[in-house]
Amino acid sequence: MLSAEHRAIVKATVPLLESGGEALTTHFYKILIGEHPEVRPMFNLANQASGAQPRALANSVLMYARHIDQLEQLGGLVSQIINKHVALNILPGHYPIVGQCLLRAIREVLGAEIATDAVIAAWAAAYQQLADLLIGLEEKIYAEREAAPGGWRGTRLFRVARKVRESDEITSFYLRPDDNGELLAFHPGQYIGVRLYIDGEEVRRNYSLSAMSNGREYRISVKREPNGKVSNHLHTHVNENDTVELFAPAGDFTLEPGDKPLVLISGGVGITPTLAMLQAALNTRRVVHFIHSARHGGVHAFRDTIEQLAARHPQLKRFYCYEQRRANDADADGIGYLDQTRLHAWLPETRDVDVYFLGPIAFMKAVKKHLKAIGVPESQSRYEFFGPAAALE
Repeated sequence: MLSAEHRAIVKATVPLLESGGEALTTHFYKILIGEHPEVRPMFNLANQASGAQPRALANSVLMYARHIDQLEQLGGLVSQIINKHVALNILPGHYPIVGQCLLRAIREVLGAEIATDAVIAAWAAAYQQLADLLIGLEEKIYAEREAAPGGWRGTRLFRVARKVRESDEITSFYLRPDDNGELLAFHPGQYIGVRLYIDGEEVRRNYSLSAMSNGREYRISVKREPNGKVSNHLHTHVNENDTVELFAPAGDFTLEPGDKPLVLISGGVGITPTLAMLQAALNTRRVVHFIHSARHGGVHAFRDTIEQLAARHPQLKRFYCYEQRRANDADADGIGYLDQTRLHAWLPETRDVDVYFLGPIAFMKAVKKHLKAIGVPESQSRYEFFGPAAALE
């Protein structure tokens, strides 16, 4: 049980976390992944090498320590965490492993003089409080998914019905249940967990569902990353009629109902969840401004799809921005970066809009800053990260 003394000790460690939290979490991941192969499938090792995952964990731990007396102040962080966990099928048995590694890292990085027995005991109690909270919330989602029509728990086998090249980098996989059973519905913007075995090693990844729920199949659209172990395997070795294992859909970055003009802004493969959002919004005759940035026309996926939707739905306004336009590329509305001037011109006249945006981190930082500068309320701007969460300030 987390006592008042435990809370005081944990909060007193906040300055240490602020100054050395990333070193602590980097050491934690070294222990966890190096000594516990059973948890390796849940992690993208590229995010470890880049430092993105340790930074994300450091930010989360710091937030938790700051608000340990008022966990409701964590806002959407808890929802983001549990949805990522559910999509990767994190189970209660994984939590003690993580806890042991975290406490060991605290002791080894801070040293015995700072990480005293009292400090370790306080953090053990704090971690258990957090673990119990997450386990309970995750179990609720697992149970709901299992009980829903077409739902399931754990993995379910799907067959690749179609494999479609969307651009020089992005390929779509249309996935149908191998048992021909009913299919769980999902909300526009959600993602799904994929489990694969590559060279005998289990790996898990989350991919956005890039088409609206239709009861027959799921679609994921995967960008081939230069050193992406899983994306390259999918592009090269997974073909039509092959099977993959999926976990049930999850995610809290979803299209909320409303009648305000909707603005969808994406960069690169960030277009994938906005496609399902766009289809759903057009079905309600909602005004939509769809803004997409790409390096050039060769990597601009789904342009034909958007053009076809615009031809059928006059309330859809679409704008394309290419960093550079090659000789054989179709026209773009802007050449260069998506800057404040272009956003000002391409948004509806009113700034009372609902905005959803995602893409590379640098792109999202710029979009967030530009939206604020041109008067879009921050409370009406939502964004999602494909990898570990990061600060956009």
